[in-house]
Parts: sequence; structure tokens; C-alpha cells
Amino acid sequence: MPQPPSLTPEQRSAALAKAAQARKARAEIKDQLKNGRVSLSGLLGRAASDDIVGKMKVLAVLESLPGTGKVKARRLMEQIGISETRRLQGLGAKQRSALLEAVGRS
Repeated sequence: MPQPPSLTPEQRSAALAKAAQARKARAEIKDQLKNGRVSLSGLLGRAASDDIVGKMKVLAVLESLPGTGKVKARRLMEQIGISETRRLQGLGAKQRSALLEAVGRS
């Protein structure tokens, strides 16, 4: 197993702060999605340009949608053919359109 890179205490502190900021930003985005302030189509549009949004997992985003729980989100991803580990920036055009269509009709 490879060893993690050796970091100075300052580098480690900066990396931890950056990771905490990213987690907080993703939590805020999921909260906005849950409360209807952001749409799924808007989020998918931002995925290519916004690194924080692009690195969010599709499953976590779907679970944040109102009326969609863990089981329904997994079933939806399975029907469309999206891996559980897929991130928003890794979705293809057909997967995006199928996802938007499926979420819109439910």
C-alpha cells in the first residue's frame, strides 16, 4: 500500500481547511436542492464549470431531492444505468437527459 505524501504541518492544515470548506459547500448545495432553491437541471449545468458541484456524487444529489429517498434514488440510477459511484461531472449527455426526464415525471 503506498504511503500518503509527506506534508508539512502548514500544508496539512491548509488541506484540512480546504476539505472542510468543500464539505460545507456541498452540504449547502444539497440543502438548497432539498428546499427547492436550486433545480436539478441547474445543478447539472453547473457541474462542468464548478468543481465543487462536479465532484458531488449523483446518488447524494438524488437523495437530496424532495420525495426521493435512498431506495428510490438507487432504483432510479439502476434503471438509467448510472454507477453508484458516479459523480455529476462524469455523467454523459444521455444519462443527464434520462435523469432529468425520470426526475421530472416522478
